[in-house]
Amino acid sequence: MKLLRTIQLDASDSFVFDRAAVPGEWAVSGAFAFLNRDIPALRGKIRTAFRAGFLGVGSLGRSTLVQIVDATEQDHADVVELLAAQLVRKFGAPDLASAGEAAREEVAFAASLCDHPDGVIVAVTRSLEGGSIHEAFRSLRPAAQSPSRAFSFVEIVGEQDADEHLDLATLRKGGRP
Repeated sequence: MKLLRTIQLDASDSFVFDRAAVPGEWAVSGAFAFLNRDIPALRGKIRTAFRAGFLGVGSLGRSTLVQIVDATEQDHADVVELLAAQLVRKFGAPDLASAGEAAREEVAFAASLCDHPDGVIVAVTRSLEGGSIHEAFRSLRPAAQSPSRAFSFVEIVGEQDADEHLDLATLRKGGRP
């Protein structure tokens, strides 16, 4: 079994998101966090989280990138349990039973993104299309001859067209993208 873990190749997550995920924590897409939001009205860091952030299950922080890793059945059970508890505590799920079902579905979706070898890095791009959240995932394969560093990727698999330019320097200074 494989699941997603947050990865931080540089410090950018700490200034583009309100809360950055802890490197190495289990992750899910986390699009559900935006279901009751006025998405066109999102600005700044929350807009960046919508457009390009995976959800760290423990911290509820966002990560631009996640990595496919091997996981045990116990890891799977632990992440489902933790996410269910977070759904009750932070997202208003009525009880652990219904939250558990939603958490299992969310973790299963995350696992479905893991049909690549261990170590492959995954990025997400979200948009609002026809009133529904649309997610596109890209897998980034690091260059075989070098360690994984930011900007050392040689192959991108999946949707490659981004509809907007993200200006990290402006975000770091507190401006709007």
